[in-house]
Amino acid sequence: MARIRLKGQGIDLTTKALVMGVLNRTPDSFFDKGSYFSFDAFLRKAEELVNDGADILDVGGVKAGPGEEVSEEEELDRVVPAVEALSERFDTYISVDTWNANVFKECLFVGACIGNDISGFSDPQYLEVAASADAAVVATHIRLRPRVKDPDPRYDDLLGEVSRFLVERAAMAVDAGVNPQSIALDVGFDLGKTTEQSLALFGATERFTALGHPLLVSASNKGFIGEALDLEIAERREASLSAVALCMAQGARIFRVHDVKGTKRVVDTISAVMDPQSWAVEAGEKV
Repeated sequence: MARIRLKGQGIDLTTKALVMGVLNRTPDSFFDKGSYFSFDAFLRKAEELVNDGADILDVGGVKAGPGEEVSEEEELDRVVPAVEALSERFDTYISVDTWNANVFKECLFVGACIGNDISGFSDPQYLEVAASADAAVVATHIRLRPRVKDPDPRYDDLLGEVSRFLVERAAMAVDAGVNPQSIALDVGFDLGKTTEQSLALFGATERFTALGHPLLVSASNKGFIGEALDLEIAERREASLSAVALCMAQGARIFRVHDVKGTKRVVDTISAVMDPQSWAVEAGEKV
């Protein structure tokens, strides 16, 4: 049975999925270009995502790709007040998109319960922080590290290498004291992967959902979708929703997205089909 443990409670993901809404507190995000970087705009966007049905709000203060340097102090200033404000206003799980253990710790103190770390736990204190707070973590595959351009990513065995990396990082988390049911995995589309490599990982979703932890899919408006279909960022909505449907059909259960409303409709539709108790058969009888 697929489960994720958040705030001490297990959530059954056998036939349902969680939708994680992206909330960037950055002026240079690839998607929104800082359109809700101001605090008031950020809170309005958060309210929109909650009203659209977000189960989790994912707050990030530093973009993954290359850009201007962001100090730890600046990242703290961007995300800690934001997480605190969300915690005070909404009854929604809060994730912090950071690879910095100090930022993670401060965000946990004011209401976050998930560390979404795209670096694969590169900060040696990160998992200790998670374990101390009984927090959940996302283990993401990356070939180099965040903020560094990876111009020529090569793998001898792409699927095998990514699988082993994720299994190893999950084991590191357990060894550090993180509850095994509080660990999710992310193959890291576009993070040190060419379009062809990301597509290969996408096509192998079922392999990664079998690794023993819920699979988080972060494909929304990503570059590999745009390049594969020759679509600009603003044109990738339908393709992103299709990716959600295909990955959920193969067992993925957490989706980090920009379009929460559309994604919620997709996953709820699939959940209804997957759950025989949610629809009636002939004569109106329940299965």
